[in-house]
Amino acid sequence: MAGYNRILFHHNHVPLLQTLKPNISRRFSVARSNLNHHLNNDPESKSRKPINPKPSSFTITEAEIQSEFAHHDPGVARINNGSFGSCPGSVFTAWQQWQLRFLSQPDHFYIDELQKGLMESRTIIKHLVKADDVDEIAILDNATTAVAVVLQHTAWAFAEGVYKQGDAIVMLCYAYGAVKKSIKAYFSRAGGYVIEVQFKFPVSSNDEIVSEFRKALEKAKDSGRRVRLALIDHVTSMPSVLIPVKELVKICREEGVDQVFVDAAHGVGCIDVDVKEIGADFYTSNLYKWFFCPPSVGFLHCRNLPKWLDLHHPIVSHEYGNGLARECGWVGTRDYSPLLVVPSALEFINRFQNGIEGIKKRNHDEVVEMGKMLAQAWGTNLGSPPDMCTSMIMVGLPSSLGVASEKQALKLRTHLRKSFGVEVPIYYQAPSLDEESESMLTGYARISHQVYNKTEDYHKFRDAVNQLVCDGFSCALLPD
Repeated sequence: MAGYNRILFHHNHVPLLQTLKPNISRRFSVARSNLNHHLNNDPESKSRKPINPKPSSFTITEAEIQSEFAHHDPGVARINNGSFGSCPGSVFTAWQQWQLRFLSQPDHFYIDELQKGLMESRTIIKHLVKADDVDEIAILDNATTAVAVVLQHTAWAFAEGVYKQGDAIVMLCYAYGAVKKSIKAYFSRAGGYVIEVQFKFPVSSNDEIVSEFRKALEKAKDSGRRVRLALIDHVTSMPSVLIPVKELVKICREEGVDQVFVDAAHGVGCIDVDVKEIGADFYTSNLYKWFFCPPSVGFLHCRNLPKWLDLHHPIVSHEYGNGLARECGWVGTRDYSPLLVVPSALEFINRFQNGIEGIKKRNHDEVVEMGKMLAQAWGTNLGSPPDMCTSMIMVGLPSSLGVASEKQALKLRTHLRKSFGVEVPIYYQAPSLDEESESMLTGYARISHQVYNKTEDYHKFRDAVNQLVCDGFSCALLPD
């Protein structure tokens, strides 16, 4: 591995609370001091410094990276950035500053500060995803909410007679669980028909996905169903696979699919995003997973919407009817601070060589290298070729571990965390009927790589699994 990650972290093994409490207390005091300075010297926030969209010429040092993530538990190999992301200390401080602005003077914050701050965040997002206009960007808490915004409209379309009973939605079989629930709650319940695109995992090429996607659309056409919406993951969560979205969107256009929605929960900060090139009607991504924002912040991009497509936030408040962006910018009294720290996250990112592009490349290269190391150590395989991976990769676990169900996969995940200090998601892959279950890998780990990770994190995981194998461990031995 490159020296970039060899010496990132060296922690003294002290109790976690002794590490966290002084650090958080110090940051809170700094935030309070900065807030007092702000209120005393710039009460109207008229002279905010512009955010430089390009990386700084001063590259962050490894010691500075160590300091930024000193709040992480030093006893845990945290190789699951994909689930909850990571917020560096400097962004954490900015987050607190926004919270204190609200708590110090709520009227001033809500009336004079909030909308200005949201517009600054939306403008940065617009440039990040190469959108035409900031009005196309609605900032909200996460991709799950964005999915609800769009699917809620499909339910209304059925109720108002725009859609007919039996009209279809197409989604990937590996769509995120919460998205499948939303489809059930909004689309299916209203009378819609769901078509799942089936493709095998492990996957070897984009052609396998494209072929199965075409088959799904042909199925809809043969049954006389009109496909109202295609909901396509940019990166599936579990198992994690980079999907050829531009090609699938193009196929949707050729086949007359009404609208296309790309769910890119693992989008910005993890993969290249150009919403104009992708060409979908809707594109959503989180910013807390791979863009260093605190939880929870995401956005929904809506492109060239017809006038009849009247989207609304699921929570109705005073801005109802004033456009989706304004509705998302006010859903009642709540903590809006995560939505306001996007400029601070960008400042942190621009301290790295080549900014977000450099981080994405390093994360991809490192996770592929670590994935190959683990697969070789265990005599298994990767879940997809490197070019179908992002900052996450699927690695087969030794078959002797006996992962035989989703429940056992979750129990193994818990066992690794509690007994070995390794935080990593485990995926259960059911054996197909035409393969011998004894030789087929049924357990895969999804490992992530982010700037704070080091080689030792993955060695710790490797050694934990090797120890389980050596001990004759099987998931069936884990208690309920």
